[in-house]
Amino acid sequence: MSEWFETLEGIREKAWHLLGQGAEDSRSAMHLAALATVGLGGGGEARMVVLRGASAADGTLEVQTDRASRKVDELQGTPLATLLFWDQETSVQIRARVRIDVLTGDAVEDRWQKLPDAARVNYGGQPAPSTPLDDPARYRETAERDRFAVLLGEVSSLDIVHLGDVHRRALFERKDGFAGMWLAP
Repeated sequence: MSEWFETLEGIREKAWHLLGQGAEDSRSAMHLAALATVGLGGGGEARMVVLRGASAADGTLEVQTDRASRKVDELQGTPLATLLFWDQETSVQIRARVRIDVLTGDAVEDRWQKLPDAARVNYGGQPAPSTPLDDPARYRETAERDRFAVLLGEVSSLDIVHLGDVHRRALFERKDGFAGMWLAP
């Protein structure tokens, strides 16, 4: 019997398992990811986000955000992004390239209804994100339903690196049904 990291199928299944855990368990290393986008003035932008959904069957990853955040403007301009995950326990890095759809309004009502009140204040606030302040005490948390957005990422590729005793790297692409191929690490 081979280890999960010795076959393409094993690596792909392990990656989606870890991503699924990350979406469900706030203690999982995969719960947080760096989201990289193309900045409005060119160049790259990156920030940490929380993984809220992962579907191997659909090949999608989901993040929630404030609609007024700069990343939404960036993604509406260029809907391509990368999510980077690292799990120290398994020594797995996952780089997911995604095409983002920004969902708002009725399309995300079910998700809004599931949010506890304490989480709803992450989607709102006065003034809006990135607004200059002369005094940080002037910021007020508010829960604003119309500012809740879901970034639904259709995965175009997963680049997975396992840093075990023997380093392994595999690339899985949507265009071939995520069949996978080995790459030099």
